[in-house]
Amino acid sequence: MRARAIRVGAAGALTACLLAACAPTAPAAAPSGTRHASSSAPSPEASPPPDPAVDAVAGMSVTEQAASVVMGHVAGTDPAALRAYMQSAPQGAPLGGFILMGANIGSDAAQVSAVSDALTLDPALPPLIAIDEEGGVVTRLPWDTLPGGRGVHTLDVAQTEQVFAQRAALIAGTGANVNFGIVADVPADGSSFIASRALGTDPDSASSRVVAAVDGEEGVVLSTLKHFPGHGAAPGDSHHSIPATAMTLQQWQAGDARPFIAGIDAGAELLMFGHLAYTAVDPAPASLSARWHEIARDELGFDGVMITDDTGMLTGSGIAEYQDPVANAVTALQAGNDMVLMVAGSTAETAPQMVTGIVAAVDDGRLSADRLQDAAVHVMRLRMQVAGQH
Repeated sequence: MRARAIRVGAAGALTACLLAACAPTAPAAAPSGTRHASSSAPSPEASPPPDPAVDAVAGMSVTEQAASVVMGHVAGTDPAALRAYMQSAPQGAPLGGFILMGANIGSDAAQVSAVSDALTLDPALPPLIAIDEEGGVVTRLPWDTLPGGRGVHTLDVAQTEQVFAQRAALIAGTGANVNFGIVADVPADGSSFIASRALGTDPDSASSRVVAAVDGEEGVVLSTLKHFPGHGAAPGDSHHSIPATAMTLQQWQAGDARPFIAGIDAGAELLMFGHLAYTAVDPAPASLSARWHEIARDELGFDGVMITDDTGMLTGSGIAEYQDPVANAVTALQAGNDMVLMVAGSTAETAPQMVTGIVAAVDDGRLSADRLQDAAVHVMRLRMQVAGQH
């Protein structure tokens, strides 16, 4: 995966596009040096350049590293309360991320921007502020009237890219810097719960629109592909259960994998792991499966941030072994996630408790210090990218 710079002021630059709604205008040519450009191989003698993210994480305490890999959530728009929440972990360690939900969204972008400002303790190293802005049935911003999911199925690739460019501008105008908005799942049929949200109905159409979506968001917000390895093959809704499928790895590679591979190759910065089980690969949910994280990192070459879907959904599954959100966070990091997301059931105490639990897991050897550091480095790289330091 090639790093993609976040352009300062990108929201303003794209404001004019919003007036054009979904007109099939031609997308701008990619600037030189983007992810599509090939680069010459370094000479065998060349040493790798220093990595500021590695150095930054090396200077952090275990508690600070643990806090940096938690993306939390509380309701409300009060700046003082939100600012206090972001430094509520032990020793005042700042949380690495926050997800904006409906209860954080006011009547206009300026109000949401004030929320984002309150969440940003250090503008030189902003948190990852995310939002689920798919369009269509999953729309957090009431003023986003652009199509999403099934609504883009009648659009060509250029039009789809334009829609996501316009949506990215809306998101950036709120101060958020991550969109959990690219649904790369391939629904098995039209009755699937994910069908109305998916960007395509088959691997080919999904792949082309996923790439268009990543291209549209480039340089404005960080792109997230979800819900890896794909909900389409697993019937059921992971908000209430752990959907399962007997699809083999080879079958997955031939079909449902393709939109994720296309999005990774296009440069998406985050990959969200779903709470669904491909039992022929691993009986555990993909979000807690070391094997699926190995596939993404080592076989698909994804080098961005691997993040769980909302771990509150695990507790909502009713399965006894997933009822402890702190244990879920530790297991998720052990499996290979770089960031743990918690929304459903989250209170002001949940994220600090997760941080404490992660530190305890490092102290007693259940979670290796190297694994936590690796996760923190991946998150730090994106935060530095947002800040313009990379």
